[in-house]
Amino acid sequence: MRRVRYTSPGGPLFLEHVPVPEPGPGELLVHCEAVGVTLPVVRKVTEAAEPVPLGGEVAGEVVAAGDGVTGFRAGDRVTGLCFGHGYADFAVLRQEMASPVPDGAGAVDAVALVRSGLVALGALSAAHPRPGESALVTAAASGVGQLAVRLARTRGAARVVGAVSDPAKADFVRSLGADDVVVYGDDDWGEPVDYVLDGVGGDLLTPAVAALAPGGRLVAYSSGGGTVRAYDLLVGARTVTGFQVARIARERPGLYERWRRDLWRLFADGVLRPAAIVAGLVAGALVVRRSDWFTGAGTAQVASIVALITGTLAAVAA
Repeated sequence: MRRVRYTSPGGPLFLEHVPVPEPGPGELLVHCEAVGVTLPVVRKVTEAAEPVPLGGEVAGEVVAAGDGVTGFRAGDRVTGLCFGHGYADFAVLRQEMASPVPDGAGAVDAVALVRSGLVALGALSAAHPRPGESALVTAAASGVGQLAVRLARTRGAARVVGAVSDPAKADFVRSLGADDVVVYGDDDWGEPVDYVLDGVGGDLLTPAVAALAPGGRLVAYSSGGGTVRAYDLLVGARTVTGFQVARIARERPGLYERWRRDLWRLFADGVLRPAAIVAGLVAGALVVRRSDWFTGAGTAQVASIVALITGTLAAVAA
């Protein structure tokens, strides 16, 4: 099979031919139809001290199942997070990280919706939203952020604000249902909000906390780090909560499954449709079909990822 990898930090990426892997106990071998590119994957190439397998969200058809697998068999269509080599013709998924793709949904829909949707829905649930409240979503044009904007509205948010890095993304975020859009560098983020869903972290944590009304809640789900001063929380009786979807999958599989069903129900009802075919809209996570590969997503590092396998390119907003 074909697989993309690299051997030194920063790349370059190259295509190699390797044997098709065998699924181990509790694992599924999936023939990939779509693969998502996210910021964590880009950071693996550009920032990791040593080369690591390029995993990510994949969707496709199960071709083999390892010992002990229950609930899946050859021919099933699934999506999930691959921790090994995901940018290949075939990828191995842990059973607990796989979700079935319902009839009528495409592979790009699955990659764009499930993993990002589980993060968005989980972060939103961690904020304990109440009808009539106001919300602010950072990285609002991202794969997770765009779904969080829409989900906040389904949970009764009376006002939703999207925060973005570039004014060029404002129209797209408003098309998702955001009432207002702010840019990270703006001096004023407008009226304080009841809760913030933060997918950026780092230096943005300070203005994100400042955007909270007294008693407001911030949920951080980014790998970007950052520091929050305890005093900034104390004076406004604000709270900050960290959220990690992998922990929910591992420790509360019933809740994880319920969220997954909720996402597909909202998708089927037409309430939640990820912007999956918007090539060139914004710096974005790219999705490729079958053996297709991808070009850049808005930064110099990602732009250096060249088309290794020909085919149809599909993109999701980032």
